[in-house]
Amino acid sequence: MRKTENDLSTCVHRLVVDYFKHLDGEKCCGVHEMVMACVEKPLLEVVLSHTEGNQTQASEILGINRQTLRKKMQHYGLS
Repeated sequence: MRKTENDLSTCVHRLVVDYFKHLDGEKCCGVHEMVMACVEKPLLEVVLSHTEGNQTQASEILGINRQTLRKKMQHYGLS
């Protein structure tokens, strides 16, 4: 694992632990979906910025096909 990957993993770990600490006894569900929704939009924004909007390059970097990227962009209002 690269250092940046480890840093990202550590950051997510810390934030999820913090999330559970602040539940104050409330039950939770759908944590995976919540985390993915919080992470996916900024991920797409950064990758698209990095590729200067080139969807083919962005989809290659993300490891998804271009049509999936377009659907996600539309979902998050990034198109």
